[in-house]
Amino acid sequence: LLSQFDPDNTGYISTEKFRSLLQRHGSELDPHKLEVLLALADGNSEGRICYQDFVNLMSNKRSNSFRQAILQGNRRLCSKALLEETGLSLSQRLIRHVAYETLPREIDRKWYYDSYTCCPPPWFMITITIVAFFLYNGVVLDRFVLQVSHPLYLKNALLYHPQLRAQAWRYLTYIFMHAGIEHLGLNVVLQLLVGVPLEMVHGAARISFVYVAGVVAGSLAVSVADMRAPVVGSSGGVYALVSAHLANIVMNWSGMKCQFKLLRMAVALICMSFEFGRAVWLRFHPSAYPPCPHPSFMAHLGGVMVGITLGVIILRNYEQRLQDQTLWWIFLSIYIIFVLFAIFWNIFAYSLLDLKLPPPP
Repeated sequence: LLSQFDPDNTGYISTEKFRSLLQRHGSELDPHKLEVLLALADGNSEGRICYQDFVNLMSNKRSNSFRQAILQGNRRLCSKALLEETGLSLSQRLIRHVAYETLPREIDRKWYYDSYTCCPPPWFMITITIVAFFLYNGVVLDRFVLQVSHPLYLKNALLYHPQLRAQAWRYLTYIFMHAGIEHLGLNVVLQLLVGVPLEMVHGAARISFVYVAGVVAGSLAVSVADMRAPVVGSSGGVYALVSAHLANIVMNWSGMKCQFKLLRMAVALICMSFEFGRAVWLRFHPSAYPPCPHPSFMAHLGGVMVGITLGVIILRNYEQRLQDQTLWWIFLSIYIIFVLFAIFWNIFAYSLLDLKLPPPP
């Protein structure tokens, strides 16, 4: 069948041939599955159908909305483009906007728009923002952010400090502290503007995995590449999400129909570059508490690496099972190897290199 409709072995079937195939054999298919296949053909603007998408759909490798539509048949996709829908409420327009911001294919946007119920809401990004950035700093420390010149900057149980690297929780809890209001502000803006829509589409499990993986990779990268410096801020997790989202847009550029996508990418890159440049400048600026240096910027780079590897794979295909993707296992294995390497590095390298570390706070 594939050789008949795809003689050049491109992996794609033209929509005309696909429709003729459905007309010829449509009576043999379940009517609900036929409805989804017709929607796949009608919603494709490139004039071709990916053969692997067809195979995945026929073998039920898609979950949630696709499977529910096939088994229940109680919802119908509109035949026209989602942007042409009129008379939508404010919440419906918001969901449509999120779909076009994060998904590259019209069929995925339609099914997301049709199935999204805001239950559960994007609780992870909202919770981590409120708890990590405001509740601890504002209530416990009686101030919203600690400047690196503040006397409590090093004297708390949250930031990562090389002398206290055996306290494993510090590899995660350093995100609760920030080196200045500008550091906090940029991270909050990027986290909410990018993280909340991504969680609305991909769910809390995937987004929290990318975020936490970026946070851990950030602190471990510092412990390997900038061994004398402390770490504060959530830039590792934020940069993992933002870099994964931007890489996904670049990889699916022709399919992304969001307005001003080039401008949005430019603004995100400018904000990230500004914050990263500030972190680099601060790292080499004379410390207020010598001999302990200012926080390291390597956590940013660790987050970016997680985003363009694990993050891209997770966000690449809407609702497709990660277990079916070879690259997922490759990048996950690389990440696990890096974590194990960093653990052994922290155990043995500091003593073998005989580094002169700053005194504990």
